[in-house]
Amino acid sequence: MLITRFIRAPRQGTMAMLVRRMSPAARKELEGKRFDAIGLVQTDLPSLFYFADIGQKAGDVIAAEITGNCPQHISTIAFFGNTAAVSAALAAVQKAQSDK
Repeated sequence: MLITRFIRAPRQGTMAMLVRRMSPAARKELEGKRFDAIGLVQTDLPSLFYFADIGQKAGDVIAAEITGNCPQHISTIAFFGNTAAVSAALAAVQKAQSDK
């Protein structure tokens, strides 16, 4: 299972919701920065780590795990960056999924 979403020009409220679900270290990495786009990837945990690596290699993005309570062990990663970099990261993730 792979679900991706692309958010252009995220609003402060959207950023606040995501930041609340991040580790303190991830929050600190994003602190004081502004992003043109956010790419969200939801998948199982082993794939999450794989796709995080693929996405970061494809574009100049910051990757952060978004935590929550999901009984199916499904996790989400967010890629933060400019529009082109986030688009490249999501495209690489989708290609890696289709190449499986």
